[in-house]
Amino acid sequence: MVKKLYNGVEIPSIGFGTWQLTENVEAVIELALKAGYVHIDTAAIYGNEKEIGNAIRSNGVDRSSLFITSKVWNSDRGYEATLKAFEESLERLQTDYLDLYLIHWPANENRENAKQENADTWRALEELYAKGKVRAIGLSNFLKHHVKDILEIENVKPMVNQIEFHPGYLQGDTVDFCTEHNIVVEAWSPIGSGRLLEDETLRGLAAFYGVSVASLCIQFALQENLVVLPKSTNPVNIHNNLHFERFVIRSEDVDTIKSMPLNGFSGLNPDEITF
Repeated sequence: MVKKLYNGVEIPSIGFGTWQLTENVEAVIELALKAGYVHIDTAAIYGNEKEIGNAIRSNGVDRSSLFITSKVWNSDRGYEATLKAFEESLERLQTDYLDLYLIHWPANENRENAKQENADTWRALEELYAKGKVRAIGLSNFLKHHVKDILEIENVKPMVNQIEFHPGYLQGDTVDFCTEHNIVVEAWSPIGSGRLLEDETLRGLAAFYGVSVASLCIQFALQENLVVLPKSTNPVNIHNNLHFERFVIRSEDVDTIKSMPLNGFSGLNPDEITF
């Protein structure tokens, strides 16, 4: 399954998330590659780019068969700093291009000249895209009003916005706005970083469909037309998150999921972060 970005680039609908993957990274990535993942999502701040690059190289995977995403960290926002951070990510990942590069978090009102900082960072991404160093560019954790700011100054419209999305935390305003502007939304923490596995509503629905709660959450995101980025270090779960038998969640059950109260939220509000 793939989704097509507005510039024609195809992005696999299920990717392998690597947030908080800091131990046995190469072995875990090897498991993911052998399970059939071709979409790997990382970031400079995750501290695992080098190990991911090592795993890809040591397993002899054809780079052109992969879709690799990384992100510029907050301390590297700005035009020149972003260009430098990008090259450092390429070096660690041992590749000469990325498939997708994102601004990891928006500068918010906790920083002076936040809008200008975001604009300068975006200008650097536009340059990388124009030079062919990255096949697509986008945002991460940008709320609706942050995305609107970028749309007011961009020459190249963002192709992706990666946000926290899962039952109990849907960010509907941002998803709807991005969809309206043909920006593909990616779901990080689609299972609430495991916090949703014991939710009684989800357990009941999963039992009805004969699937795991994880599969239910992943299918929900796919059915909502999102790209989904589950993460696991368990070999069985790594396989099952990609290869579960596809099913359709009934509309009434979609409504039940959408009406769930706040649950599984990381607590990371882009308007409030200070890091």
